[in-house]
Amino acid sequence: MSSRYRTTSNSAGTVIAVVADIVAVILGLWILMYLLEANRANDLVQFVHDAANWLASWSRDLFTFDEAWARVVAGYGLAAVVYLFVGHAVAHRMHRH
Repeated sequence: MSSRYRTTSNSAGTVIAVVADIVAVILGLWILMYLLEANRANDLVQFVHDAANWLASWSRDLFTFDEAWARVVAGYGLAAVVYLFVGHAVAHRMHRH
């Protein structure tokens, strides 16, 4: 494989890893805002909440703990871990080729 294709693959892998990191930060930020009872009327808090809801739509109601904080930490936290794991695994595979 020529070095040109290897560089493109490395760049794409880096982009995928960075996107996975950003997604995980958004989800982690929402968990933190929820636990610290951030003002939901604030535009930034609302933006992070909306983004986290969309990103974790598949996992946010997966767990049925009695405590709301535990559901938020588990549901959004699972999504963050999955995005990080999958994103970095794909990036690592692209860097190897």
